[in-house]
Amino acid sequence: MKELSASRTAQYMALFRALETQRPHDKLVYDPYAINFLDRGFQIATRLSVIPPIRRMIQRIIQKRIPGAYSSGIARTRYIDELVQQAVNQGIQQVVILGAGFDTRALRLDFLRLLPVIEIDHPNTSAVKKEKLGSLTPHVQYLQLDFNEKGLDDLSLNASLPTVFIWEGVTNYLQEEAIAATFRFIEKFPEGSFVIFTYVDEKVLREPHAYYGGEKLLNDVARLEEKWTFGWKPGNLRKYLQQFELELLEDNSAVEYRRQYMPARTEKGYEFYRVAFAVRK
Repeated sequence: MKELSASRTAQYMALFRALETQRPHDKLVYDPYAINFLDRGFQIATRLSVIPPIRRMIQRIIQKRIPGAYSSGIARTRYIDELVQQAVNQGIQQVVILGAGFDTRALRLDFLRLLPVIEIDHPNTSAVKKEKLGSLTPHVQYLQLDFNEKGLDDLSLNASLPTVFIWEGVTNYLQEEAIAATFRFIEKFPEGSFVIFTYVDEKVLREPHAYYGGEKLLNDVARLEEKWTFGWKPGNLRKYLQQFELELLEDNSAVEYRRQYMPARTEKGYEFYRVAFAVRK
């Protein structure tokens, strides 16, 4: 995946959070930091989105260009936020965000402010993030890792602490061995650790036309040389995780978390994206 393209993907997610923050009511996510990651055009659009007709126009443009992305992305963000809080409530002592991109949970979620948060990402993305945010809070540590040169075992992480790993928007770009290596790394952490990760139903790789927005999305990422390479059959995930001493607790599709968090909103969204939540046994 191209580093420039990866940054653009992260910027789209930041755009969705920034737009949601501007909603006058019923917002699923409040992220005052997201706008800092946007280019000038996106920043102007975000600020103008407080005007209802302009907001509707922006939403129509997003839905036409990347159908399903906004509603799926925002509902997913809220869902993962709540899963992280569940893990914190059950006694985890450390948060590790893999492929952090422009994730701002360490700053916007108050319940993380008393925990060490370690963000791991490519040096280029990490540098951009620190530049955009300015001064950093002491509980957040930014670790740089080029996965083409090193692995997670090369990092100095405290593997004695119960930890929650957040791994969002990554697995569908990887090969199976890289995914297995990450789960083997998580397996080194104590019982009671958690992992929250996204994945795509492997059917979308074979039959993208079967899903709303699927065919256009896969064509777009192919043009960006960001081809999706991996997915699971949802019914096979539980058995797959057992080999890494992980018990699957939740596995929900975008349809399910959109229905949970935005039942009164009419945006269609991806059906093939999923969020899984597992505990180290």
